[in-house]
Amino acid sequence: MNESNELQVQNKKELESASETTVQARYFVPPADISETDEELTVVLEMPGVARDSVSADIENDKLTIEGRLDFTKYEGFEPVYTEYNIGHFKRSFVLSNKINQDKISADLNDGVLIVKLPKAEAVKPRKISVN
Repeated sequence: MNESNELQVQNKKELESASETTVQARYFVPPADISETDEELTVVLEMPGVARDSVSADIENDKLTIEGRLDFTKYEGFEPVYTEYNIGHFKRSFVLSNKINQDKISADLNDGVLIVKLPKAEAVKPRKISVN
């Protein structure tokens, strides 16, 4: 058998992303703060430069995926003197437990900050038990 036709053992590669993109653009994981009250979880994500109509939030198989896409035409000819964040799309996913009421999730984007409200299911909210 010719050496060039021999099978070569390939080392396994660690998965870096759950999916591959077909868009040649950089994606960043937006910084997030998560807080909790008796009523809900609140997720605050920073997505500078993303317009309200360029944000999507989808739930599939108990996984919340948030994506913010930039309009790169705004940055054509842009020569920054100093920057503190890179220009690119944003994407982040969260696995939701059964403690979240998925039907009542809401999101609001204001000045590049996305606030996602994850209301708790009634069964897990604290409640008072009356004693007779």
